Amino acid sequence: MYKVFFNQKPLILTNEIQEFSDTEPFIFIKYSNASQIIKALKSTKNSKVYLYHKNFDKLWKTFTKQFPVIEAAGGLVERTDNKLLFIFRNDKWDLPKGVLEKGETFEKAAIREVEEETGISNLKLCGKLQTTYHTYPFQGKTVLKPSHWYKMEHTGTGVLVPQTEEDITELRWVDKIEAAELAQKAFPSIREMVEKYYL
Repeated sequence: MYKVFFNQKPLILTNEIQEFSDTEPFIFIKYSNASQIIKALKSTKNSKVYLYHKNFDKLWKTFTKQFPVIEAAGGLVERTDNKLLFIFRNDKWDLPKGVLEKGETFEKAAIREVEEETGISNLKLCGKLQTTYHTYPFQGKTVLKPSHWYKMEHTGTGVLVPQTEEDITELRWVDKIEAAELAQKAFPSIREMVEKYYL
């Protein structure tokens, strides 16, 4: 199963019928051709869309061919006092992440992006969390962005410096209470990450 946020709405690609036990309104589409994907993405009456095919590899391959793909990596960064690092970008609370450079590994990109966007260093990589997927408009097209997330620890005392050229205007270390509040003002994929791995 993959969950892709398209226009902030979850599109769930799956080959497991038994997953459809959701109490929220949803539309279920059995994939038969590429036009079914477009139909699913244009559904506006339901909070979730499930796209099903018994051959999941075929389903995912066909889906990803519909979009240019831009890989990104980032970090869920905790300080030694267990506070979590949030950034504020384009009127949304977010976690630091960014696009891979040519030849760069996901791990190196994640650390570099956190350092560039927040000004901190002394980061310890503590393992891979998950990959999230969302679409967004870019240069007149809808692109698919897989974001590879890593757990990180910050042991330094560096001053936070927002990367303003990336439209970051605020950085904040927060405890679990404030993290829960800020997560409600974040994109759905970020909210799920924080709820799953921090709260």
